[in-house]
Amino acid sequence: MGKRFLRELKSGKLEINRTAVTADDKLDGKYIIRVTDPSLSAEDAALGYKQLAEVERAFKTMKSQLDLRPVHHRLDDRIRAHVLLCWLALVLVRIVETETSMTGDAVTDELDEIMLTRIPSIDGRVEIVSNLSEVQTKVLKKLQRNPPRRIRKLAPTPQNL
Repeated sequence: MGKRFLRELKSGKLEINRTAVTADDKLDGKYIIRVTDPSLSAEDAALGYKQLAEVERAFKTMKSQLDLRPVHHRLDDRIRAHVLLCWLALVLVRIVETETSMTGDAVTDELDEIMLTRIPSIDGRVEIVSNLSEVQTKVLKKLQRNPPRRIRKLAPTPQNL
């Protein structure tokens, strides 16, 4: 609880400032926007701040989910290509989030749990995909992706050739 919600009594004890809490409660769910351009309408100011929040969210996504870091290019074509790839990756994350109604991190966490196990035997090697959870199945369906085959590969081992 912030300092403005607490007050110190003469005895040294702290007490909740109920007046400040009540005043703050009236602002819950509301934006207070201060602009320096008086010609800007309230709607335009609010839209500008919402767009700013979206841009900041996009940069946060690129730095966290996509693990993108600054890359130092010298040539204009490479700089443009790098920006285009970052933008495409961000668009893909947003499509996944829109289609699944989940965050990109949540989708990644869910799909990262799908395991591939390689089992060697005297007859060859089998690759088996773990059983999909209900959430994993729904995510793949919403993204219009077929689930991986349960048995992915049956191959002879090199010594059996």
